Amino acid sequence: GFPIEIIAGREEARLIYIGASHSLPTASHKRLVVDIGGGSTEFIIGKRYDPLMMESLYMGCVSYTMRFFPDGKIDKKRLREAQIAAAKEIELIAHDYQKLGWKEAVGSSGSARAIADVLELNGLNPNGESGITRIGLERLCHLLVKAGSANDLDLPGVKTDRLPVLPGG
Repeated sequence: GFPIEIIAGREEARLIYIGASHSLPTASHKRLVVDIGGGSTEFIIGKRYDPLMMESLYMGCVSYTMRFFPDGKIDKKRLREAQIAAAKEIELIAHDYQKLGWKEAVGSSGSARAIADVLELNGLNPNGESGITRIGLERLCHLLVKAGSANDLDLPGVKTDRLPVLPGG
């Protein structure tokens, strides 16, 4: 019974940044906010409450899971193909984003929270670091491949509703 308005990706990115910036401590430095959605991922660099650069790329946890892991099986080849596809998408914006720069990166999505929780609860990050680290992600990917599917991943902190789309995220 409610009207639905479809918004463009950059408008979605703007709204995500405004929401994220109001939920974080005020900072004078630039932040990169990344929001992994089901079908797209938004990348926003902003300062205080103002988004400075916004982009929405067609890569999301559901779309990547369906594209690269449609039967739920995870192996090195599929995981590598997903990583390469994501890198190619990000490459389109990387130069401009690196040129503008940022001091802090923040994940604002359920996927980012779920991944951070798994890394932290299972000691996958080096030196007890919090959040998402490259080494933690590499260790998680290794465990996903070893398990063969996200559903067979036996790690504390993985919520059952996030399991199916964890590899795509």
